[in-house]
Amino acid sequence: MIHVITDKATPEQIKDMLQELKSYIKLAVDVRRRMVAGGGSLHADCESALLETDSAQSDVWGADWLPESRRVRFESLINIRPKQGNRSMTIADPALRESVEAIVRERLQI
Repeated sequence: MIHVITDKATPEQIKDMLQELKSYIKLAVDVRRRMVAGGGSLHADCESALLETDSAQSDVWGADWLPESRRVRFESLINIRPKQGNRSMTIADPALRESVEAIVRERLQI
């Protein structure tokens, strides 16, 4: 189940988002609007959920949340964006990674 999180996620939302992959949650993060969509089996599904709420594609980046270790990973196919200077699946810009991580922690850390 994919949830769009605009405030702090509830324990029930975290549980729902973990149903698909069990140990981690695939996410799309809108860095401008400070929103997260999580759950499902593909980052692209989460990205679509944010785009449906009028997020701009250029503001949405893929990440994973590993709640047990409280780690954020920055790899996703949706991050391959040569026009934005990101040529790999990993978010290359340290400032952008920092922003994505801060938003994920703000929204998902219980």
